[in-house]
This record gives sequence, structure tokens and C-alpha cells, in this order.
Amino acid sequence: MYQGYFKLFINRSCVTLAEIHSSSFYVLSQLAPWPTNIYQSMAIFSELNNGLIDFDQKSFAIAAASIAFNPIFWNIAARQEYHNKVLTTLAGGNARHGCYVLAVTIFSLGIFRDFLYEHALRAQPSHPLLETAVAKYIAYVLIAAGNILVLSSMWALGVTGTYLGDYFGILMDDIVTGFPFNVTDAPMYYGSTISFLGVAVLFGKPAGILLTAEVLVVYLIALRFEDPFTAGIYQKRAESQKKNINYAKKEL
Repeated sequence: MYQGYFKLFINRSCVTLAEIHSSSFYVLSQLAPWPTNIYQSMAIFSELNNGLIDFDQKSFAIAAASIAFNPIFWNIAARQEYHNKVLTTLAGGNARHGCYVLAVTIFSLGIFRDFLYEHALRAQPSHPLLETAVAKYIAYVLIAAGNILVLSSMWALGVTGTYLGDYFGILMDDIVTGFPFNVTDAPMYYGSTISFLGVAVLFGKPAGILLTAEVLVVYLIALRFEDPFTAGIYQKRAESQKKNINYAKKEL
């Protein structure tokens, strides 16, 4: 009796799998001609999107471009400074003044990016689930938590520590291990991401959540470049200090 049910189950499963395979092949075959059916694919995506995000708004694309641009800019500028002393030269040979110029530039770009982000959100459709009282409270908590991480990080590092002073030869004496670095190793980046998410929820805009995801991705990519490079700078200092100590011992 059980064998009969088992055979029946196998037969029905095989039929179902065959139907799925046939349907999948048909869908793929319909999407295959390029570029004719790319518009059909976009239409399907638009239906799934169901009005959550308006990709036709130029402000959305501009905000996305600004989010991607900022970390690219400061990494290129910092590397140029480290290898060629571009900003130090422009600052009359004063590395600290060059770092201050970069700090003001990065800060200004960040303010402008936030303005573009908010402008983009205002042109996007809202979602009822993000317009509830609970969502608003969550938004305020996220914004507060994000700003605490960012501001406490700036306080712990100072201006030069926050704005890539390492690339100018302005190194920290010791690794900062207190708050917020005992919570996360990149409080500026994660705090900023959390703040972006909080603003998206506060405005009730799904587009903001998507842009927040972009913020997180570009920051994670930036960390993959910045962390090893910065570690290398401090490693060189440690090796130099060790050589100086050994030289001093030989002189004695």
C-alpha cells in the first residue's frame, strides 16, 4: 500500500518537474532575443516594482551618482596626496593645512550629497507601512544611533584622524579602541548608513531604502581599499621606528 502511494508521489513529482522545466525553458526562450525583448523584461520589472520606486526621476539617479562619487573622490585624492603630496604642495608645503582642505571638501561634498538624497526622496512615492507611527519612532532611533556613531567617532579621532590624515603623514599615536570603535571598526561608515536608512523610513520612501543599500555597498568597497592601505602606512612607521631603535642601540 505504501509502495503504491510512493510510486504515485514520484510520478506526480516527475510530471510537476517536467512542467516547471518546460515553463522555464519557454520563459528563457522568450527573453533570449537581444535587444528586442529587453523592453519586455523591463516591463516585467516595472510590474514587480508596482510603483514603489520611480526610476524615471532624474533626482534619483543624481542622488545615486553622488553617493557613489564621494568615496571614490576622497580615496583618489588621499592616494594622490600619499604618493605625490599634491594637497600638501597646494597648501604651501604644510601637510596639516592640506588635510584641513581635504576635510572641508569631504564635509561639503557630504552635505551636498545629503541634500541631493533628501531632494530625491521628496520626489519618490511613499509606502503606507513606512508612514505609521511605529515606523516614525524606528526612524528617529535609527537617525539618533547613526549620528551617535558618526559624532563619537569624529570626537575620538579628531579632524586629521577622521579625514585621512594618515595619508598626509599625520599618524595617530595609538589605535583607538574605546567607543565607538569597540562596537564596530568603521563607525563613521556604518553610522552614516544607519542615518540614511533612518531618513528613508522617516520620509516613508522605499527608494531611500534602495539608496541606503547603495551607501552600504560603496562603503564596504571603500573599506576593502582603505583598511589594507592604512594598515600598510602604520606598518611602515612601526618598521621605521624599529630600525631607529636598533640603530640607536648600535651607536651605544
